[in-house]
Amino acid sequence: MTGSTGLPERDPLPTVFAPLPKRLEDLGLRYAWLVVAINLAGTAFGFWYYRHQFAETATVMWPFVPDSPVATLLIALAIAAWKLGYEQPWLTALAFFGNIILGLWTPYTLLVFHETYTAQTHPLMYQFLFWSHLAMVVQALVLHRITDFPVWAVAVALAWYGLDLIVDYFVPIVGEPHHTTIPVPRDEPMFLAADALGVIAAGETTFTLLALFLALSVRVKKLETGAVDGDRIE
Repeated sequence: MTGSTGLPERDPLPTVFAPLPKRLEDLGLRYAWLVVAINLAGTAFGFWYYRHQFAETATVMWPFVPDSPVATLLIALAIAAWKLGYEQPWLTALAFFGNIILGLWTPYTLLVFHETYTAQTHPLMYQFLFWSHLAMVVQALVLHRITDFPVWAVAVALAWYGLDLIVDYFVPIVGEPHHTTIPVPRDEPMFLAADALGVIAAGETTFTLLALFLALSVRVKKLETGAVDGDRIE
């Protein structure tokens, strides 16, 4: 439903599921095409950033390499589809999962390997990567305004990002694990008896579960408030 401002109305969700101020949500939706353009620019930069990893990875596994650029591409497409009047729940759910997972995983990884990254990365690049990825989380938290997160769409997103998680850390299928390159050996001891690979895998697993929890919680709360017709099978 569209409100008097021409923007979709904000459902009465608990703050934990919709933590952004309405004014900020409205701003993002009002300037949606600018958000699309920024994300497309970020996607182009991301594919350039991964150029060396592409060269070292079997072509068949390339879809599992550029996680963050794919996430920004998905949200650009999801918002563009909504602006054109053809919102696709599966695409919006994929965008939500991708931007929550990668938007949190990258800052998490930068902090876990802070000393190594700061020694190898220009300070401005480090700050850019950290804050630009957190911005991905912010834009993901606006998506509840344009979708109801039907269960089938959440299942599509979980299937893709669950497969991505498995291929990144557990069963690479072709070659080695396909996670973003980290600045230390995978088997380097870290904390709680875990190695470096285990630590970053734990982070991505946690953020995948968080995205699933948030999407389904928004769905449930919309059903409870009557914002979604509970008689429909979705």
